[in-house]
Amino acid sequence: METSLPIGIALTLLAGLMSGNCMLPMKFNRVWKWENTWLIFSVVSLVILPWALALGLVDHLFDTYRALSLVQIAVPFLFGVGWGIAQVLFGISVHRLGLGLAYAIIVGLGALLGTLVPLFVQHRSQVGGREIVEILSGVAMMLVGIGLSTWGGQIRESRERKIHGDPQSKPANAYYAAVLLAILCGVMAPMLNFSFAFGQDIAHQAVRLGNPELRAAYAVWPVGLTGGFLPNIAYSLYLLRKNRSWPLFKWASTDTSLPVLMGVLWMGAFALYGMSATYLGSLGTSIGWGLFQIFMIMTATLSGVLTGEWKNAPRTSVLLLVLGFSCLTAATALLAAGNH
Repeated sequence: METSLPIGIALTLLAGLMSGNCMLPMKFNRVWKWENTWLIFSVVSLVILPWALALGLVDHLFDTYRALSLVQIAVPFLFGVGWGIAQVLFGISVHRLGLGLAYAIIVGLGALLGTLVPLFVQHRSQVGGREIVEILSGVAMMLVGIGLSTWGGQIRESRERKIHGDPQSKPANAYYAAVLLAILCGVMAPMLNFSFAFGQDIAHQAVRLGNPELRAAYAVWPVGLTGGFLPNIAYSLYLLRKNRSWPLFKWASTDTSLPVLMGVLWMGAFALYGMSATYLGSLGTSIGWGLFQIFMIMTATLSGVLTGEWKNAPRTSVLLLVLGFSCLTAATALLAAGNH
């Protein structure tokens, strides 16, 4: 299949738009608690949709899986489990550290490792010195952009807490433990990309059985996302029991459609990311991941602006946000230039 940088970037941009907005419907919950919504979201996004797409688009799907060794199946599955654990840790880290700092640590590490690990482990021999410099410069600019945007968000959050009389002070030991937890989450967060990148034996086998490359990529997702489903569903069930929120399912109303919409947006985003990685060529799972993270962050922040989160933000935080966006835009150009 021929590569196409414009198509790859366009698909990644669309994936970022969908992923950056996939949690937005949760703001409109009326009755359900987080765990009610997350349970339905996990079933839809991690089980129903990936299997439906794979069964519908990949011919000889189960023949593909049967032809693979246990290791070839286990690697993407276990990376998926690691990513699922990171999903759980993300919610805990945000609760303990606040969204600003937790987001900076987790997304920053996730973007860094998710871009560089596939590059140096799988593709180092395929890129020259100039491309490496451009990619590393793009990653550095991306991290600066994330840092500046998050800094602006922290200033805005700090002002809001003061207005509402919530200083959110914590003992030093608890704070450092929360930071270490966020770092662990950041290390594990890109494992979904590792699952896709190091699960390409599945896609290659699907191609050997007659599937085009673009459709063969869908065979990877059910394996990795089934692994990710286990920690997510376990944590949701734990909270449903702990908080006694099972009865809330009786009050479905519009709350039922929200996690379904979240699941469609989330899985749609990763399906498009898989397609974009194919169009971007051999570096798709590295460059594509960096671009995906950039577009996702920009979309999520813009959604916050449009929904009024930044309406009364201090000028300093707005300036930092603008600078962060400028850096993320420059990072996009550098990563695109590094793709060959």
